[in-house]
Amino acid sequence: MCDLVLRLNHFNFSFTCNNNNLILNNSLFLRIESHSSTRNTHICKGRKLNDSGSGTGADVIIVGAGVAGSALAYTLAKDGRCVHVIEKDLRVPNRINGELLQPGGYIKLKELGLEDCLEQIDAQEVLGYILYKDRENIKLPYPLETYHADVAGRSFHNGRFIQRLREKTKALPCVQMNEGTVTSLLWKDNKTVIGVQYKSKDGKEQKAYAPLTIVCDGCFSKLRRSLCHPKVEVPSCFVGLILENCQLPFENHGHVILANPSPILFYRISSTEVRCLVDIPGQKVPPIGNGKMANFLKTMVAPQCAFGIIFPIIRDEGVRQMFFPATVPEFYRSPSARIRIEIVSNY
Repeated sequence: MCDLVLRLNHFNFSFTCNNNNLILNNSLFLRIESHSSTRNTHICKGRKLNDSGSGTGADVIIVGAGVAGSALAYTLAKDGRCVHVIEKDLRVPNRINGELLQPGGYIKLKELGLEDCLEQIDAQEVLGYILYKDRENIKLPYPLETYHADVAGRSFHNGRFIQRLREKTKALPCVQMNEGTVTSLLWKDNKTVIGVQYKSKDGKEQKAYAPLTIVCDGCFSKLRRSLCHPKVEVPSCFVGLILENCQLPFENHGHVILANPSPILFYRISSTEVRCLVDIPGQKVPPIGNGKMANFLKTMVAPQCAFGIIFPIIRDEGVRQMFFPATVPEFYRSPSARIRIEIVSNY
């Protein structure tokens, strides 16, 4: 077992090496064929890949077109590599994770030439955090004095950002992006990954080959089990709320409430929407349909240090209007602030 750092274009990747398998950040792995991939100097110089979807002309196969997969494909293609990206669903994703980009992430986007992916998605500038405890607060600004004026954090709808990344990546001539579900890795002599097998959107079984295969399909990747046996624990779940047409006490800042039993986080994801994340310990959350979730938020969350943000909305709008607006007669429905609930695993 050893650790190493690989600089690939503008990416700094920290890897753990185990039996020739490289595992990145618990969510991405690659396996390199030592006699060819590590010495590959082939440059595609803008040539297009095989339009049939076989991917036989690719230098690299990337499984997954999220933030990591799309950004990596873009960078490799800009460097002249032919990249075949396979993504299960190319529709705009609806996810909570990855909605707040720290200033360091914005700087990296600029280095990669991807900062324009934050344009036209109603992204919001983030200058730091406000920390609340026992109804007192302290401001924790980012130390940005030595940086260019545009350097700050950004918060946004994760799906809109990913879609912009995909659009910019697909526009490159040496990138082929297919919609399909990768079902297995293809091995040579049970030692080296030489490609993947996947089912295309129309249900056809396809095979794609390349000297290098990179998997970026998230922490629940089934393919990773071919190389290692990660233990994934779920200590808590996020209940994600969207507060519409609400104002935060300190705009352009994330708000962290040190509540009991776990922290609560607020940040703006558009000009009209504020995200609230309530971390609920354990692997199960109160059900929504029978009102237990609404009761939990009203009795456990609203009275704490989020008092000045959530409770006035609950008081003014009513639990029924916020959590079950379809049951309220149209005449009584308010066009002002309201809350939507989303539930997502913390990992």
